[in-house]
Amino acid sequence: MREKGKKVLDIFIGYDPNEIVAYHVACHSILEKASQPVRITPLNLRNLGPLMTRERHALQSTEFAFSRFLVPHLANHTGWALFMDCDMLVRTDIADLFALADDRYAVMVCQHDYSPSTQTKFLRQIQSPYEKKNWSSVMLFNTPRCRALTPHYVNTATGLQLHQFKWLDSEAEIGALPLEWNWLVGEYMINPDAKIAHYTIAGPYFPEGRDGDFSDEWHQTCARMISVAEK
Repeated sequence: MREKGKKVLDIFIGYDPNEIVAYHVACHSILEKASQPVRITPLNLRNLGPLMTRERHALQSTEFAFSRFLVPHLANHTGWALFMDCDMLVRTDIADLFALADDRYAVMVCQHDYSPSTQTKFLRQIQSPYEKKNWSSVMLFNTPRCRALTPHYVNTATGLQLHQFKWLDSEAEIGALPLEWNWLVGEYMINPDAKIAHYTIAGPYFPEGRDGDFSDEWHQTCARMISVAEK
């Protein structure tokens, strides 16, 4: 029986057929540590149907590059909802992130200030530099205040309009989360206090990311995910 007062946390994770294992390990890392019930939804284009009709852009490195902005619509503009890229490992209780939700803001993100250290990333994808890069890889949406993100807008707006939060009336509506909630592996020095490790250049499931920071922890989580208890 669910404890009274335990709110279900709505989490949406990007899904890409090139990184299937990443999605499932990200989910497992959440489930292992969450102190509250969670509802995890994959943003899989094959399930989104007519909600996502825009053609894939040549510089789009994942299938969920734009579908992430459908989260407020998919959450019925009710309460707070979290979006995460799939190439992440949650290292702590995800309820602690929701506890940072501040109703003064329409969306809360880790406000990175960096230039990519590489010209390409996983699967030889081009690493495109732009202002507010990686801000949208973890977004805590105050969904009632994100009604501008209609399916029509998400399908027709430019990439920069979406990823640079031009759909907000003001940048004052963007709240800041501690960088530990979206720690960029390979871009930042290793941080034992990172709460979400983000393998933005290449995950441990790719050869080039196999020996990176937090790779052993990712593989250990993967092993637990596929384990079967013996009686």
